[in-house]
Amino acid sequence: MDASSPAKPRRGSSRAAIAPPPAAERLTLLRAELAKRGLDGFIVPRGDEHQGEYVAPRSERLAWLTGFTGSAGMAVVLSRRAALFSDGRYTLQAAKQVDANLYDLRHITQEPAVDWIAEALPKGGKLGYDPWLLTPAQVPRFREACQQAGGELVPVDGNPIDAVWADQPARPAAPVRAHPLKYAGLGSADKRRTVAAMLKSQGQNAQILSAPDSIAWLLNVRGTDVPRTPLALSFAVIHKDATVDWFIDPAKIPAAVTRHLGKDVRIKAPDALGPLLDRLAAKHAKVRIDPMADPMWIAARLADGGAVVDRGPDLCILLKACKNTTEIAGMRAAHLRDGAAVAKFLAWLSAEAPKGGISELDASDRLYTFRKENDLIRDLSFDTISGSGPNGAIVHYKATPASDRRLRSGDVYLVDSGAQYLDGTTDITRTVAIGPKAPPKEARTRFTLVLKGHIALARARFPKGTTGSQLDPLARQFLWAEGLDFDHGTGHGVGSYLSVHEGPQRISKAPSTVALEPGMVISNEPGYYKTGAYGIRIENLVLVTAATAPRGAERDVLAFETLTLAPIDRNLIEVTLLDTAERAWLDAYHARVRKALSPLVDTKTRAWLKQATAPLAS
Repeated sequence: MDASSPAKPRRGSSRAAIAPPPAAERLTLLRAELAKRGLDGFIVPRGDEHQGEYVAPRSERLAWLTGFTGSAGMAVVLSRRAALFSDGRYTLQAAKQVDANLYDLRHITQEPAVDWIAEALPKGGKLGYDPWLLTPAQVPRFREACQQAGGELVPVDGNPIDAVWADQPARPAAPVRAHPLKYAGLGSADKRRTVAAMLKSQGQNAQILSAPDSIAWLLNVRGTDVPRTPLALSFAVIHKDATVDWFIDPAKIPAAVTRHLGKDVRIKAPDALGPLLDRLAAKHAKVRIDPMADPMWIAARLADGGAVVDRGPDLCILLKACKNTTEIAGMRAAHLRDGAAVAKFLAWLSAEAPKGGISELDASDRLYTFRKENDLIRDLSFDTISGSGPNGAIVHYKATPASDRRLRSGDVYLVDSGAQYLDGTTDITRTVAIGPKAPPKEARTRFTLVLKGHIALARARFPKGTTGSQLDPLARQFLWAEGLDFDHGTGHGVGSYLSVHEGPQRISKAPSTVALEPGMVISNEPGYYKTGAYGIRIENLVLVTAATAPRGAERDVLAFETLTLAPIDRNLIEVTLLDTAERAWLDAYHARVRKALSPLVDTKTRAWLKQATAPLAS
């Protein structure tokens, strides 16, 4: 795409369609290739060498093999059996996309792949894996599972799927571009010195960087190698002297970017990575790797060569998560403009959807049309989820021409969307009632329970050192009280013109040792999904800020500033279920939305906005 203009949306704002594969034939091709290599099975993760959520078309191996297009999952293929593992977000999607006659369909948390392998791998069997696609944290678990079955885990040289994927796309070749200081807020040299000082303090000589968003942040560069996230796929090594070796096709680096980087960033071809690791190993250098993110191939090459391998989180991750003042200002500005686009969309939807002529794809396309009126937009931040009625109950639903459903009066419609602006990344979900026909009382009640959880989290005050997992029950408590829940995290970190899903911060049931810190941006998105009926999610992005401590406080107190600005549908609220404080919060939020957005929208939208943000009736 032209880096100076927004990406043209695909119909329905979905990932490029992958033709439904002749799954049995492709499974047969893979099994034949495994037999030639003396393997009894192979692990097929959904990911690439960089462990990212979004991958280049070339790396969509799991989708090519199985037909499953979710952003998280894994397959294990044996000579006579195979299984597909996905999480709760994709259970319904996997059942629709994957042939259950070919694959056992398993919940990756409740029925993990290692358990299936321990039971299914034949005694003496050799299970292959690509050491570029699994991490040092993953490999021991799979090795143990193979040993339990009386088999062996074997690294392969060259991915066997690549050997049988006849029309596999080429590697991305788009040029890299510099990310200006007016948006980044801090120069690359300053960032590199900070990381180098951290390496020195821990007695480490260098750190491997496999995460493209870490490299993008560190070097103040952006790319277009993967959908929806402005990344250039590459590896880097930062040394304790603050210099960097960057392993990327030199043809992708324009002269202006070379000047932007300066002499302390050495651009090298990708195949030069191995020799550099060997040189570090020969010096018995102490090299930091992230066992959750770096490929096993890198860790093994360093260890085999004699390097001292220190395991620890990528040092850029926490620095990147805590936005600087320029990035925070940019996020606020991006959300203000994005809120105006969403308000225009919701006003249009309110007027047109009840007429019966609007489909899910029509709606997502129109939302993009409003967003692209802004000249700072570069892409969507993820494929828009536009689900009406039962489609809304599919957590990561993607409308297609085959599934496209018209919005009908009385429907509950869920739209989860966001955009990549030069100054910030947005992510917002709104659930709305379509038309004058009231949705069922059950849907309104459960929407209100979700809203109460959203408000509880938004209003939270918590001591410094609190983790997201400690806050997660605030958002679920009202659903839990009714025997209800949702099977996804409550909050994920968000980058600054980077990944819409970034760590290390999160709010979820999963245990976390990462405390929330000022400057972090995170989502607040409780939900509820009734299979075959409707889906509900209310999502705002929030900024962690320092709060004024009450008199007598013994600890520093943090709070959330809500960044997202858009009405929450009052037509879905059972007002009697809200207490006085909750009603006050919603009325104050709506007053803020109305004041902020009214100057940015047209007359019709302004009139709709006034009504949509009116105080709740007593």
